[in-house]
Amino acid sequence: MSFSTIYDIAGSAMSAQTIRLNTVASNLANADVVSGSDKTGYHAKRPVFSTVMTDMDSQVPGAKVQVDDVIESTEPLRRRYEPNHPKANNEGYVFHSTVNVVEEMADMMAASRNFETNVNVMSRARSMQQSILRLGQS
Repeated sequence: MSFSTIYDIAGSAMSAQTIRLNTVASNLANADVVSGSDKTGYHAKRPVFSTVMTDMDSQVPGAKVQVDDVIESTEPLRRRYEPNHPKANNEGYVFHSTVNVVEEMADMMAASRNFETNVNVMSRARSMQQSILRLGQS
């Protein structure tokens, strides 16, 4: 596997984790959003990842990660009876977002660790590349 392939794979994973982190940030920012309708409320979003195989004809095929889509949760909004809330509908109900803060924080930590792992992969590949160059100069 060439160094450029290593950089491509780690770079694609870092891009995917960046989208995942941005999605988590959006969800956390909207965790306390209240709506007067279940149609206008905020639903948590999740990125959908897929594997893209590369260099299938070579002896060392690789794979990259890509984000296919960012989908909204199909979980129903949490409906609460709060007749004095300014956004309450005619029946006195408000609809809270589907964001679970604990799950989002766990997802953020996992995405951060994955991003950091790929930074380490790139750093080690660069270090190996520099070592090879130093060996060639000896």
